[in-house]
Amino acid sequence: MRAALLQMTSSDQPAENLVMVQEMIAEAAAAGAGFVLTPEVTNCLSGSRSHQTSVLHHEADDPTLAALRRTAEERGLWLSLGSLALKTTDSDGRFANRQFLIDPAGEIVARYDKIHMFDVDVTPEETYRESDGYRPGRQAVVAQTPFAALGMTICYDVRFPYLHRRLAKAGAQVLLAPAAFSPVTGSAHWHALLQARAIETGCYVLAAAQTGTHPATKGKSRRTYGHSLVVSPWGEILADGGVEPGITYIDLDLEKVAQARRQVPSLFHDREFDGP
Repeated sequence: MRAALLQMTSSDQPAENLVMVQEMIAEAAAAGAGFVLTPEVTNCLSGSRSHQTSVLHHEADDPTLAALRRTAEERGLWLSLGSLALKTTDSDGRFANRQFLIDPAGEIVARYDKIHMFDVDVTPEETYRESDGYRPGRQAVVAQTPFAALGMTICYDVRFPYLHRRLAKAGAQVLLAPAAFSPVTGSAHWHALLQARAIETGCYVLAAAQTGTHPATKGKSRRTYGHSLVVSPWGEILADGGVEPGITYIDLDLEKVAQARRQVPSLFHDREFDGP
């Protein structure tokens, strides 16, 4: 299976972002990709909760989701929407950061709501409180496809090894890690974290990323790190998307998963222990 990772600079305008992602999907399909992956918050990258309230939708009536389901069907490909920002029925008004896996018939095969919230003080000038605007998920997900079992994660989840180990033990062969990573933490940790998750699990890691400075009609614009990454089950970086918007391709070979797990079967060597 040829996979295509879309590296985007999403704005806070969902309609504009939809046009951009549809054009990139068309390019990827023409290049032979049967599995296309988009980054976190494909539809709207915004730090303004009031703006999000005005432009976001519930899943059932979200125009980006509906249009990209049709696109997947028209192109006859599998599509991982790294995540969409969506309204929920929560009484506190928080949104969902939700990943979708869509099959070539345009059907939603799996959903995953981001579990770990990015509540950090990276620098005095760069702080995030994701949990103020988004409610965390509770359900880990492995999605079955004809070409691989996919473990679904989003961005900050990458810092929590236990989630990825659970996914691999549940059968995942490929881990999805769509992101909108901070440039500061990205330059320090991005490559090492993704390589570690691959090495620990013997999985491919596919991380489609947001990149650059994101246009904002309301509130402060954000910057993201880019470097969409493909990591092999042995921990090798097979492809790096750099910092410009574009498409990164990889031909998945699941024998590499089996080989890595035969060579170092640490995934199956857990032992009970006492303390601390």
